Amino acid sequence: MRTKAFLSFLLACGLLDAQNNLTTTANQRYFNGVRRNLEAAADVMPADKYGYRMTPGQMTFAEWLNHSSDRNYTDCAALKSEPVPDAGKKPITLTEKNAVMQTLKDSLAYCAAAFQAIDDQKVLSTPQMSYSFLHVIVHNNEIYGNISGYLRLNGIVPPSTAARMKQSETKK
Repeated sequence: MRTKAFLSFLLACGLLDAQNNLTTTANQRYFNGVRRNLEAAADVMPADKYGYRMTPGQMTFAEWLNHSSDRNYTDCAALKSEPVPDAGKKPITLTEKNAVMQTLKDSLAYCAAAFQAIDDQKVLSTPQMSYSFLHVIVHNNEIYGNISGYLRLNGIVPPSTAARMKQSETKK
């Protein structure tokens, strides 16, 4: 309810007055960015660290990425108004780097197709649609924030930081 009220408020304020501004901005600025960061993080983490946990009670690096893939399939199936595809019907429990990476990439590609096929009207049509739309972006950013710590504790600069560092060097 709060999500729909917030989005309605933005519309009333004229912040979303351009046709499909919400979905276009979310796709170009937020989804594509977190997609790039998650895929790059999955790539830079060494295969032997996919079982790494920061503390005993936390998920492994692979489990975080599997969790992202699971939710991507669920949320983006809702955005596409279709049943969850077979790849997302049961919890993903992969541990091997290449399999985890490919599943993550496939789930993000599935979401990219969903984002390309929706518009502001559809996103605002039901609370579930709004939730799924926002959840893809927010949840994946939360996951990226968590796995950034895993990378740093293994001496790896997270991709978003590495990109900013490279951009700063280029400007000098």
